[in-house]
Amino acid sequence: MDKVKAHIVSWLKSYCDHSGMSGFIVGVSGGIDSAVTSILCAETEKKVVLVNMPIRQNPKEFDLAQAHIDNLKNRYTNISSYELNLTSVFESFEDTMPFDIDSNGLSLANSRARLRMMTLYAVGQANELLVAGTGNKVEDFGIGFYTKYGDGGVDLSPIADLNKTEVFALAKFLNVVVGIQNAAPTDGLWGDGRKDEDQIGATYSELEWAMDFAGNEDLLDQRQKKVLAIYRGFHSANKHKMEPIPVCKIPSELKP
Repeated sequence: MDKVKAHIVSWLKSYCDHSGMSGFIVGVSGGIDSAVTSILCAETEKKVVLVNMPIRQNPKEFDLAQAHIDNLKNRYTNISSYELNLTSVFESFEDTMPFDIDSNGLSLANSRARLRMMTLYAVGQANELLVAGTGNKVEDFGIGFYTKYGDGGVDLSPIADLNKTEVFALAKFLNVVVGIQNAAPTDGLWGDGRKDEDQIGATYSELEWAMDFAGNEDLLDQRQKKVLAIYRGFHSANKHKMEPIPVCKIPSELKP
């Protein structure tokens, strides 16, 4: 893990230097991915701003995020933070909608993620900071388990080539707060604190297996077949997130 850490930190430093920016901003959720990402950014010795952005947040998630921020402030001198409670802003958005947005829970959840993205870019731009993404490989390129223009709206992705199990291993190496290491992964977009596995129907280790599967499906047991179907279903439905925006190409003979 030491070589992986060194490689990512070097990559972050180089990207930041070439961008002309001063450092990084990370939205801290209380989860493993944002914890690992923020530590890697801190290791660059560049300016790092951590932001806790509760929106009707599950208290456990909020407390874990704050514990991580406090931990990093004790470990690094280049860390500062903001707690920006966006609940009232979000509720104002809800009230402005010309329909009952509560009738579509996913729309509401994704709107939370997009509001947080806007916040990170506003604070980041004011401080000449790059928005560091926190997505891992299976989420970003396997099942597309993120919000388009929400947590998917970032400047760079330092851990997007690591599977979730690799992120957990790196978290242990980086001494992430134990409570975060032991917490079940959650996207933090639902007030009831539902877990990723509840929403997806499979564990991350199962999804990683499905992402790499290239064998004979006839030899699979029923659970493996179900996991493969779950993976393929998410991958197909969310492929639009993983590909460039479609552009309508106009034939030259049609242009004035």
